[in-house]
Amino acid sequence: MNKNIYIIGFMLFALFFGAGNLIYPPTLGIDSGTSYWAAISGFVLTGVGLPILAVTATAFVKNDARELADRVHPIFGLIFTSIVYLAIAPFFGIPRAATVGYEMSVEPFMDGASSISLFIFTVIFFGLVLIVSLNPSKMVDRIGQYLTPILLIAIVALSVGGILVLDAPLATPTTDYTTSPLFTGFVEGYLTMDAIAALAFGIIVVNAFKERGVTSRTDLVKSTLKAGIVAGIGLIAVYTFLGWLGTQMTGQGPFTNGGEILSAAANVIFGNFGALLLGVIVTLACFTTSVGLVVAAGEFFRKITPIPYKWLISIVTLASFLISNQGLDTIISVSVPVLTFIYPIAIVLILLTFMHKLFGGAPGVYRGAILLTAIVSLYDGLVAFGFEMPAVAGFMEKLPFFELGLGWLVPAVVGGLIGLLFSGSERKSV
Repeated sequence: MNKNIYIIGFMLFALFFGAGNLIYPPTLGIDSGTSYWAAISGFVLTGVGLPILAVTATAFVKNDARELADRVHPIFGLIFTSIVYLAIAPFFGIPRAATVGYEMSVEPFMDGASSISLFIFTVIFFGLVLIVSLNPSKMVDRIGQYLTPILLIAIVALSVGGILVLDAPLATPTTDYTTSPLFTGFVEGYLTMDAIAALAFGIIVVNAFKERGVTSRTDLVKSTLKAGIVAGIGLIAVYTFLGWLGTQMTGQGPFTNGGEILSAAANVIFGNFGALLLGVIVTLACFTTSVGLVVAAGEFFRKITPIPYKWLISIVTLASFLISNQGLDTIISVSVPVLTFIYPIAIVLILLTFMHKLFGGAPGVYRGAILLTAIVSLYDGLVAFGFEMPAVAGFMEKLPFFELGLGWLVPAVVGGLIGLLFSGSERKSV
């Protein structure tokens, strides 16, 4: 591998490395207990494997992820890509980053969570985000270049300290980790949002290689895949360390989210100063991530609406501020059903991109596979929201792999085959 692979791979790692990468592995660790290694393996499949495939998939097109989604239908492409940007920016990604910063840098040093302190923190946080986003410059990139290595060093120090200080026996797994830890971890990997974020980040990686003289489609795909592997190795190491740390914090709780687990671990291992230092580093990293997401969302919606950029980023920042004040636990609880709906569609779209030549790029294959996937994943999302649908529950529960959270898999294959059949009939009739 030449040095450009490593440089761009580290850049991609920095793009992925945000709040979700920090808070979900410790929760998985504390819940999975003795089933940890199976659970973290499933988590890595969707938390690392899918983002790598998603980034590589964008190397197959000339522009961005919307071109991939347009293969289903231009209207679907517009709607789905808009949902992706709304999810990774104002609805979940940015509010989650802000609240993780708050829970790790402010809340541990107070008597308890306070809506007033969260409000004050987010006013300052988003005020600065808006100011910097109005005039995005290399300042944020430079800060990010230094913060990512520092944060990695802090995580390594936390992990090494955990090995030396913590020696708790693994607890009994809770809930679904008892019966199917691998697939429970697989679904938990959705929560990082990295696979759908990769659909937005992919074009950045592709353009970076183009600027360095990589022009042929084959070379772009190979180079992007290699850079993804470099980023993926870093993510696997981080997830494994943080997840294991969670397994060692079982007796220190109770905890309501991964941010609390990390803060408590830092406090146990390094004391108050260590917890404060980690909280400040995480908050700064979340700040740069938030600025990047505000700018990315503003740039995307400027392309598809007549609204000026300054108004767009003001709207994105305000929406993020309002949602972040609902608290991290609320954001996580609402994001789960939405991601349960979005992720299977993204997975199928990514996989079809790699099989595009096998079926000649027939639109019917995309439409059939996505349609049946969306029907099942919509049901799963609504159930996760708390809706009961006994009229269709009996049918859905009979789908293969439904109990593993993969009920959409066989319908996706069947929908693709039906679409291929109709596409073949259309060709014959012409």
